[in-house]
Amino acid sequence: MLKSPLILPKGEFLAYLYDCDGTLADTMVAHVEAWVQECQVHGVSLDGNLIHELAGMPGTATVEEINRRYASSLHPSEIAQAKEDRFYQNFLHRIQPISEVVETLIAASNRGIRIGVVSGGRTRVVHETLKILGIEKRVEVVICAEDVKLGKPHPEPFLLAAELLGVSPERCLVFEDADLGIEAAKRAGMQWVRVFI
Repeated sequence: MLKSPLILPKGEFLAYLYDCDGTLADTMVAHVEAWVQECQVHGVSLDGNLIHELAGMPGTATVEEINRRYASSLHPSEIAQAKEDRFYQNFLHRIQPISEVVETLIAASNRGIRIGVVSGGRTRVVHETLKILGIEKRVEVVICAEDVKLGKPHPEPFLLAAELLGVSPERCLVFEDADLGIEAAKRAGMQWVRVFI
């Protein structure tokens, strides 16, 4: 259940671009738990609030920020991969759709609006999430951490999705729950809807 209803801006949008975690799928608590557990294995007592703050950021960048804040020396790519493996094996089966947002995706798809998913997560996890939600066949383009050099809040992920869909940025509408994602949408010249769960 959303804390507030989705209010879509006026406009003739040709594409809807959705973040995955915390927007289409109610996964943030599970992601936080996976990060906390993985860091604990390596001697870092992580405050889960940091993961909420960094939501949308690619895993390697998240580890770099953990190192900066905790004066730790975790290996960014190894820890990010280990965390994703932990999430995939132990938490993925628990995820639930954020129904109101998934319903907007299905309705838009039925009207011929192009659909993209733009996530800071890894490809394997995002694709499996879309399968669990039952919407993978409606999504034409999926952009994940491995697909870009610069993740959110940089606009590259959203701009790449728009390019692959053949839709100009101003005709794309972004659905996001995280500040970093909304900043990326703004920088991409796209209108956006914040998802509050």
